[in-house]
Amino acid sequence: MAPADGNDNPPEVIYGLHAVREALRAGVRPLQRLLVLGTDRQFGDIVRLARAQRVPVHIEPRAAFDRFVPAGHHQGVIGLVAAKAYAEPDDILSSAQADGQIPLLVVLDGVEDPHNLGAILRTAEASGVQGVFIPERRAVGLTSVVAKASAGAVDYMPVGRVPNLSRLIERLQSTGVWVYALDAEAPKVYTALDFRGPVALVFGGEGKGVRPGVREACDDAAHIPMMGKVGSLNVSASAAVVLYEALRQRGTGAAGKQ
Repeated sequence: MAPADGNDNPPEVIYGLHAVREALRAGVRPLQRLLVLGTDRQFGDIVRLARAQRVPVHIEPRAAFDRFVPAGHHQGVIGLVAAKAYAEPDDILSSAQADGQIPLLVVLDGVEDPHNLGAILRTAEASGVQGVFIPERRAVGLTSVVAKASAGAVDYMPVGRVPNLSRLIERLQSTGVWVYALDAEAPKVYTALDFRGPVALVFGGEGKGVRPGVREACDDAAHIPMMGKVGSLNVSASAAVVLYEALRQRGTGAAGKQ
């Protein structure tokens, strides 16, 4: 397993049964994920605590633990510390729908590069987005590399982590939010979308884009025209292009900030 924080900055880790258990109980240092050798009796309470806090649990071979803790005193359990606490998804939505706010939200489907996530958070904060949602699995979390790449935006942008993006989209739609996917194969151009009302924008991960099941759950989809020989933009560049179109349609400051 590659370091979850990117190759240029190793993640902060907590290791050992007691240390990780107490970190989960205290809740002061949020964990982005928990690594365990197994789910048998000695790890059972830690796994239950992690899952109750919606911290993704990964069963890994001993070699993976030795890479994070070369001294070997990890006791088969390692917690990777997040750069900040995740926000509750319902709290993000409630805040975005508060008086005077027009929801402008971002949903990321499997962004794995911490530099991309950091850049998206920076653009989202600058363009009036009230919150960003990421999946619990197969995506980068709020690591120190993400925090650095965001140039401080991570401290101001609420990020919620959800187990299922399709259910999140259904939840957003049930509250009157229109959900649009950015899809290179969509016939509509992104400038044809109406961003003036409550909107959530779905951007796909590197290489794969928005997954078909997530795309089908959305209300509409659009593409960014590409005039050169390269087939697509980097996801963080795509987010910047579309979010500033939303800001243009709404008028400067119309989206509001927290």
